[in-house]
Amino acid sequence: MAEENSQHTTNAWSEVKFSFQVKWADIEFFFQEVTGLSAETQIIEYRHGNSPGHATVKMPGLQKFGNVTMKKGVLKGDAELWKEYQQLNRRTNITINLLDEAHSVVMSWELSNAFPAKITTTDLKADGNEVAVETMELAHEGLKLIKG
Repeated sequence: MAEENSQHTTNAWSEVKFSFQVKWADIEFFFQEVTGLSAETQIIEYRHGNSPGHATVKMPGLQKFGNVTMKKGVLKGDAELWKEYQQLNRRTNITINLLDEAHSVVMSWELSNAFPAKITTTDLKADGNEVAVETMELAHEGLKLIKG
């Protein structure tokens, strides 16, 4: 049985995912959605020639990190995302913070050596009534949890 003062009992509620911030170099961007925070380890299977077993040995291989996609509403006069995209040779670390109801950082992830791989502006439809949204896809060399 867990003690009453253990961390498990005091933090019984999961955090919400709609309150977050993205810090890109010295700029804080306000995105509506961030997806693709994932890491994967390739599996190397090996069986040496005189192994008596009929199964392979599995070992960890290289890590792969998926691209991160960020979406934000189009605001009049806001061209910061496009300015970042045009600086293709500039790599930077990007911090993504999950915030609680008091806007304190609960968890924090860092994308290492990130750079914009793709930018997409909103689609335009004369009969539509949706908010204009632009999307940026970031490639990066590593994802790590820096606060959790």
